[in-house]
Amino acid sequence: MAVDLDALWNFGDPAASEARFRAALTDASADDALILQTQIARTWGLRGDFDRARAILAGVEPQLAHAGAQVRVRYALELGRSYSSAAHPESTQTPQVKELARVQYRQAYETARAQGMDGLAIDALHMMAFVDTAPADQLRWDQQALAIALASTQPGAKKWEASLRNNLGYALHDLGRLDEAQAQFAQALGLRERGADALAIRIARWMVAWNLRALGRVDEALQMQLQLEREWDAAAAPSPYVYEELELLYRAKGDEVQAARYAQRKAALAK
Repeated sequence: MAVDLDALWNFGDPAASEARFRAALTDASADDALILQTQIARTWGLRGDFDRARAILAGVEPQLAHAGAQVRVRYALELGRSYSSAAHPESTQTPQVKELARVQYRQAYETARAQGMDGLAIDALHMMAFVDTAPADQLRWDQQALAIALASTQPGAKKWEASLRNNLGYALHDLGRLDEAQAQFAQALGLRERGADALAIRIARWMVAWNLRALGRVDEALQMQLQLEREWDAAAAPSPYVYEELELLYRAKGDEVQAARYAQRKAALAK
């Protein structure tokens, strides 16, 4: 497609992203216009209005028969996301709703793989982990997605590696395979540190420290979380997740005074 979707997306501001997608519709080709519509639908899903997302996709659906493969893949991905994603309250995730999402993600994956669109195939597989939420199932989907990313030469596939390794680490952590989880979190951090996204780097370091605490390596985890505290404070965005870890780490060291201090800081941010 001629439109650079990554340049138009700001996932932290779906409304602004929608405005950019709508502006791009002016000069878009037929297929690109349909792809832009799928992304507009996604902005509404991120805002929690899944009915509106599906209404937009319903306008795309009659044109799929004459559209290219990328349109069909992105339509299926966004329809699946309208049923099951990180934005959905757990209470809405019934077996019936999950099956609706699973059908769409499977269709997106199969079409993307058949057409050599590795990045979109990975996207579909990583979304399956929101449908099949048992850690063993999430591990299986993320391993399959990582295999594609590592074998691919496409930039759109390679950029997934850090996220997938983080997800693998999380699933392995939940399965109690903490040493394996640490290896994945460390690799994810290394990949993030090659880039310039300070937020992504801090999150990756938090994951490493979080798993270090679970491994009983309390002093290492404490030093990492204290450094993260300084960085978040310097960015004028103190993190309740860092405070929570510091509370737990000081409690593990028997320092109840410091543990209480960080518990209070975390509570203050929640007000």
